[in-house]
Amino acid sequence: MLNIADTLHRWCDESRPFALATVVDVRGSAPLPVGTSVAVDADGNAVGSISGGCVEGAVYELCRQVLHDRGTPQRAWFGYSDDDAFAVGLTCGGELDVLVQRIDPTAQPHLTAALTEIVQGRPVAVAQVVDGPEHLLGSTLSVLGGGRAAYGRVDGGPADRAVADRARALLRAGRTTRVDIGGSGDGCPEHLSVLVHVAATRPRMLIFGAVDFAAALSRAGRFLGYRVTVCDARPVFATTARFPHADEVIVEWPHRYLERTEVDARTAVCVLTHDVKFDIPLLRQALDLPVAYVGAMGSRRTHEERLRLLREAGVSGEQLARLRSPIGLDLGARTPEETAVSITAEIIAEVNQGTGRPLARVTGPIHRPPRPRESVLVR
Repeated sequence: MLNIADTLHRWCDESRPFALATVVDVRGSAPLPVGTSVAVDADGNAVGSISGGCVEGAVYELCRQVLHDRGTPQRAWFGYSDDDAFAVGLTCGGELDVLVQRIDPTAQPHLTAALTEIVQGRPVAVAQVVDGPEHLLGSTLSVLGGGRAAYGRVDGGPADRAVADRARALLRAGRTTRVDIGGSGDGCPEHLSVLVHVAATRPRMLIFGAVDFAAALSRAGRFLGYRVTVCDARPVFATTARFPHADEVIVEWPHRYLERTEVDARTAVCVLTHDVKFDIPLLRQALDLPVAYVGAMGSRRTHEERLRLLREAGVSGEQLARLRSPIGLDLGARTPEETAVSITAEIIAEVNQGTGRPLARVTGPIHRPPRPRESVLVR
């Protein structure tokens, strides 16, 4: 749903009914993750993709049918057939479970409100019942305002509270996923499978050191969807003119800024300062935070000296094991731009539990499930 939020927002704002096809389960290798959607309106206009082209035609026709029939949401399963390579299916060998439902914005005004928040960059969770009793299938509930308020309904009773509570938790985690709800522990008598679409605030990339490498890294980080901050204690170097791709440029001692700023388990900390008086207090603090990634630039000699000083400063071996130094993957990078690719590649691999090896030399599925991560705000 979030992959086509802009168009859905416009259609809802125009009170235009549409059919929404959403990937609710993935088995094996598939090109796009759970939560990805295609939508089709009454005029036959389509937006989005759920398979990169493999099954789009079949999904489009199913959307048209559901929109025309105005009936119960339908489920469709797509896989690869070895017997008939031209059959509707995924050539990548994976399997997709797809839910197709009719959305009438006038009957679900909370979706319009949620999509408005999403396109304006505010955090929202939209919970969608994807398995359970037929009369609840496709029901949606939205959590807005950072989790304080919930709108819409699942059953008008216990399920609403259980779904809203789970959506709030996932909104704090910044994670779109499918969860099972029901039983005495949840206070919900019906067993439901709910897909929670989470539009969280952008993860942060904190770059310390206003150097040429930081300029290239800020651009790469922005491209990957991070909210980028460049911080340096030297005002002559830390200027918005030198870092036009950064969301903010801070003039402050790095460790003091890290003490007061907000980070979570999606935050990437990149230390490019090359100066002991900045590096040691900054890394000592960063390695004590539950952030996604901490990397530091420098030669191998610099790295060994840095480790010695951090040990003397009381940093434990377990904490030091989290430090990625020298920063980046071995790509043979030399220029600031190549180095930025090396660093961001390592961040992607760390966050997604990738190996960093060529895919041609790795066995198993290309598309792995995302790492479970209940990120919490620590400051």
